[in-house]
Amino acid sequence: MLSINLINKILPHSISFGTLFVNVLGSFMMGLLFSYAHHKGLSPALKSFISTGFLGAFTTFSTFSYENLLLLQSGNYFNFSLNILLNIILCLIAVWLGFIIFK
Repeated sequence: MLSINLINKILPHSISFGTLFVNVLGSFMMGLLFSYAHHKGLSPALKSFISTGFLGAFTTFSTFSYENLLLLQSGNYFNFSLNILLNIILCLIAVWLGFIIFK
């Protein structure tokens, strides 16, 4: 409980951490999928279905885009930049971690 209170005090409230979490988790799962497909073999049709179908629907890029538009329209340029950087950096790290698990 203390850590949640600390996070809420430090991090801006205008950034949607739910969207960030889902995007990072989806990126991690994508890394797992492509690493597994690369090392163990997975049919191209199944790989495409899981990556663009299930994981594409699971992640929230359209929500991420809309939330950033709202930040821009409100003139909140710092949180706009922070939100984009957090999503890109953390998602890249997550997909990399997912990929190296099966290496």
